[in-house]
Amino acid sequence: MDRPAKTTEVPASPAPASLYADRVKVYPARVHGRFRNLKWAFLVVALAIYYVLPWLRWHRPGDAPDQLLLIDLAGRRFYLGPLEVWPQEIYLVTFLLIFSAIALFLVTSLFGRVWCGFACPQTVWTDLYMWVERRIEGDRNARMKLDQGPRNRAYWAKKAAKHAIWLVIAAATGGSFVLYVQDAPTALREIFTGQSGAWTYSFVGILTFTTYALAGWAREQVCTYMCPWPRFQAAMLDTQSLVVTYRAWRGEPRGKHKQGESWEGRGDCVDCRQCVNVCPTGIDIRDGLQLECIGCGLCIDACDAIMDKVGRPRGLIALDTLADVAACDRAVAQVAPGPQRVPIAAAAHTPIKVIRPRTMIYAGVLGLVGLIMLAALAIRDTTELSVLRDRAPLFVTLADGSVRNSYTLKIVEKQHDDRALTLRLDGLAGATLAGLAADEAPGEAIALSVRPGSVATHRVHVFAPAGAPLPESTPVTFRLLEADGREAARHGSVFLAPRR
Repeated sequence: MDRPAKTTEVPASPAPASLYADRVKVYPARVHGRFRNLKWAFLVVALAIYYVLPWLRWHRPGDAPDQLLLIDLAGRRFYLGPLEVWPQEIYLVTFLLIFSAIALFLVTSLFGRVWCGFACPQTVWTDLYMWVERRIEGDRNARMKLDQGPRNRAYWAKKAAKHAIWLVIAAATGGSFVLYVQDAPTALREIFTGQSGAWTYSFVGILTFTTYALAGWAREQVCTYMCPWPRFQAAMLDTQSLVVTYRAWRGEPRGKHKQGESWEGRGDCVDCRQCVNVCPTGIDIRDGLQLECIGCGLCIDACDAIMDKVGRPRGLIALDTLADVAACDRAVAQVAPGPQRVPIAAAAHTPIKVIRPRTMIYAGVLGLVGLIMLAALAIRDTTELSVLRDRAPLFVTLADGSVRNSYTLKIVEKQHDDRALTLRLDGLAGATLAGLAADEAPGEAIALSVRPGSVATHRVHVFAPAGAPLPESTPVTFRLLEADGREAARHGSVFLAPRR
């Protein structure tokens, strides 16, 4: 009798581990201290500037709105106090962006991510949103209990109130941004009366949504995953940069501590995790400098408060340099854990070196860009002239033997005073000029009109006399002269003639 074939069961392979982890919601706790007060000061100043700046007035001649800061998209101008930037001067904006970037590099090399922790718009609005959240839902433990509790009437009432206030703040943020590109009083009135255009309402809606989503929901995810700055800042830090640091030489070995127990043989860290609870990105600073750390210093405030309670010196978490931490590590390496390590490390403390190659390079480039900006502002022309020669036809030979070329002139008049301008031509002997007016006779000079603070376009004919020995191409220069004979602007071109 044949036996059935023996089968071997192959064990199922385990399911591959997921490469993605669900987000763990961060519940930052309330904290008090010098860094928290500094963050409140930055928040108040930043929000005051953002919301109030469009309403500051500055008298301007002509049709420009009387606004201190205005990005006039319709008029293609940028106004900041007495400064008026035209599209032809976009290089000034480029210099300003470069100047700001180099300044940020210098500040980061000295003090770490202070921009991220105090002045970044994401940080400022997230702090404001978290303040609203605490006022309505309570501090860390109360918010955690609310989210884990039943979805009853109290739960929905608090959530609805919080999100309603968030949306009001977001709408005010989006609406205020629109006021920077229009006259603020007029724009606000048109928004609330339904007279604004579709683009205005679209921008308000987009900025309202992004503020609500990023500050209310995404929060630390923006700093960790969306913002590229954490990746860049690593190239600007060195061992002399001040960063938020856990002094492991003093805190380890960590552990719980009861009142009255000796501190011999152990570190100052009581493992209370308050530094983790107050962190807006939810990291443990005791693990070292991390990508998610924004340098806000709230963990320093929390740790200092605990040190005061347990009777230990402040500064277990502090702004320190990696060079100083390494020097303290070496100084206390041969000492047993205990209170005596603090004075030993204090004796080995190394002050920060502000002047070093990295900061000197940043400061030098910053000064150079600043000088270039000042020089560009000092020598900027108040009148600009551009000339475009007609290409079809290249030239016209008239019945009397004279040769005519036609040009289109654009005059940018940045001043707001009426001026009489005269156009002359150099480089072509015996040449005459004429405009397109039927009754205008050719002459050595013609008067051109241009409104103050505007761009004027003129068509001009240039005539070479008959019989003049002309090469195929003659360099010429158009000159704009003021009433007193001073040159306001000039531009070079060529005069073309038939082959001899």
